[in-house]
Amino acid sequence: MRARLACADFTFPLLEHHASLQLIQLMGFQGVDIGLFEGRSHIQPSGEFADPVRSGQRLEHRLSNLGLEVADIFLQLDTDFVSFAINQPDDTRRRHAREQFLRALDYAAACGSRHVTTLPGVRFPEESHRDSLDRVKEELAWRVERAQRLRLEFSVEAHVGSIVDTPRKARALARGVDGLTLTLDYTHFTRQGVTDEEIEPLVEHASHFHFRGARQNRLQASMAENTIDYERVLTRMEEVGYPGWHAVEYVWSDWEHCNECDNVSETIILRDLIRRHCT
Repeated sequence: MRARLACADFTFPLLEHHASLQLIQLMGFQGVDIGLFEGRSHIQPSGEFADPVRSGQRLEHRLSNLGLEVADIFLQLDTDFVSFAINQPDDTRRRHAREQFLRALDYAAACGSRHVTTLPGVRFPEESHRDSLDRVKEELAWRVERAQRLRLEFSVEAHVGSIVDTPRKARALARGVDGLTLTLDYTHFTRQGVTDEEIEPLVEHASHFHFRGARQNRLQASMAENTIDYERVLTRMEEVGYPGWHAVEYVWSDWEHCNECDNVSETIILRDLIRRHCT
């Protein structure tokens, strides 16, 4: 399997956006994961979605000039997971999340992306787990159907703090919503002490993949400290015929100690590991 390599634009938040894209191109990546994170990314939904088609076309032109393409559009509507979670009990907030998702689909189609990721929702303490989960499934089914109309792949990233914070829950969700796939990031489980073997069944549900170092109690770590066996992971991806991009996704923020790595060096180390395995 020859890897299509991508890097996240939000790996380098201290650079201007164009400089971040230039660095990604200089490091030899072909694709870019675009973060549309309200309040904390280079480009944000509130700006891009005023005219999502024109904004998407502008992004595609900028990337094309650098020989890059969009690997994924990753939509997050607030700096926290709860305010506009897809399964918000508040009808107004839930409608807003749907409206923004439709704009994200138009944006993705306009910039040439074939893939959109969102977060899967949370458990709301004022109601039962079942009610929170049922609303998640309803909202995800609606999103899958809308994405399929535009021939886009839609996935969610099971993450720390989400309603699917274990491999078992994530797999049940993927199986419980027709057409839903996962943006798979082992690190959210590794941080909790979950083994690679326990996470591995999720690979068959992945349409996008995030790579970075991690260990128990650290969502993000240098590759020197990393405990994920990425050679095994890549072999399993080959066995199931994984169809998507291989996206290196170091981030830089004070959340979960994610500002303690040299993102340039660690990105290159992981890039080379993937290249060696897949060539």
